[in-house]
Amino acid sequence: MGEKKDVWQGTLALMVLKTLESMGELHGYGIARRIEQTSGDLLSLNYGTLYPALLKLEQEGAIVSEWGLSENNRKAKFYKLTRVGRKQIERETDNWEQTTAILARFLRGTEDPA
Repeated sequence: MGEKKDVWQGTLALMVLKTLESMGELHGYGIARRIEQTSGDLLSLNYGTLYPALLKLEQEGAIVSEWGLSENNRKAKFYKLTRVGRKQIERETDNWEQTTAILARFLRGTEDPA
């Protein structure tokens, strides 16, 4: 198995939002584990980056949080997607699809826009 990669800048928020969209309400550790699992354990998630990203998403209104108990009966903050977050997923997904399409043109080495 290869070396784990760091999460690309600008992708973490979208990964968090997509995780909450597919899994529903989760605590931070659950979000981190799911992102790593979804990547096939190829991504290395820095927890020092995850929690500031969660805070930023909450301040933007994309997610809301509530304290509760985790599976092992520990106090944990659970995060849930909002309507604003769902719209943000659409916008960011469109942006990433456009960006990857542009990059694919360069990787193919062709100037053909098709």
